[in-house]
Amino acid sequence: MEIISLGFRTDVLLLELGGSVFRDAGEYVVVRTPANPGFWWGNYLLYRTPFGPGDVETRVDEFRREFPEAKHVAFGIDTIDGVAGDPGTTDELKAAGFQVEPSVVMTAEQVVAPPHPNEQATYRFLASDDDWEQLYHQSLACAQMTVDADYEEFTRRKLARLRAVVEAGHGKWFGAFDGDRLQSSLGLLFDGTGLGRFQNVQTSPEDRGRGLAGTLVHHASTYGFGSAEKLVMVADPKYLAIRIYRSVGFTDTETQLGVVRPPA
Repeated sequence: MEIISLGFRTDVLLLELGGSVFRDAGEYVVVRTPANPGFWWGNYLLYRTPFGPGDVETRVDEFRREFPEAKHVAFGIDTIDGVAGDPGTTDELKAAGFQVEPSVVMTAEQVVAPPHPNEQATYRFLASDDDWEQLYHQSLACAQMTVDADYEEFTRRKLARLRAVVEAGHGKWFGAFDGDRLQSSLGLLFDGTGLGRFQNVQTSPEDRGRGLAGTLVHHASTYGFGSAEKLVMVADPKYLAIRIYRSVGFTDTETQLGVVRPPA
C-alpha cells in the first residue's frame, strides 16, 4: 500500500500499531479504527487524488457506504502540496459544510536547545495510572472544540490505545512535571523503519508561556535519536506552537491535507 504523504504514511503506520485496519480500494484507502468509531482521523478515506468537479457528492456517498453509522465525514488527500482541488471545488466543499485543514509536516535529523529552556520542571516518562489520568484531563482542557460526552469518550479510547502502544514498546510518553502535577506532555512513537513520530504536544493552559513545550520537545527528540534517524512532527500552521518546533530545529517539509465535516 503506497502512500506518498509522509504525514499520512506515519499516521497509518502508528494507527496500525494501535489496532486500526486498512483496505486498499484502489482510488482510496479505507482507514478504520473499530475500537474508537468517534475518532475522525482513525476512520476516514484517504484518496490518492485531489477533488475534481462533482467529486464531493460522489466521495460523500463512498464514505457513507464504508462508514454507515459515522456521525462525521473525513477525507485525507495523499498529496504533499496541500491542494484539495481547483478553486471551484474548494468552494463546493465549503458549501457542503466541510473544513479544509492543511497541516505542516516538519522533520528533523538533529535538534538544538530551545532559546528559552525551562529548568524548573522535572522531565520524565509517564509511568503510573495517575500520570495517564492527568493526561486525560489535560487533553480535555487543551481541546480546541466543545467538550461533550462524545469527546470525552473519544479521548478515553484514544489514550487507552496510545498507552497500549507505549506499553508494547513502540515509543514513550513524556511529561514535564511540577512535583507530581503534569504541566506539559507529548508522545514519541517509532515505526521500526527509522522514523519517529510526535503525537499530541500540549501544555496545560495555566502553564503556558514558560518554555515547557520547547524544552520537552528537545528532551524527547534527544531521546528519540537513539531509536530513529528522522523525527516527524505535524503542526497546525496557524497555531503558535509551530514556532516552538522550528526553534529547536524542525523544518517544514510537506503540507498534509485533511477535509472533514464534523458531526452536526
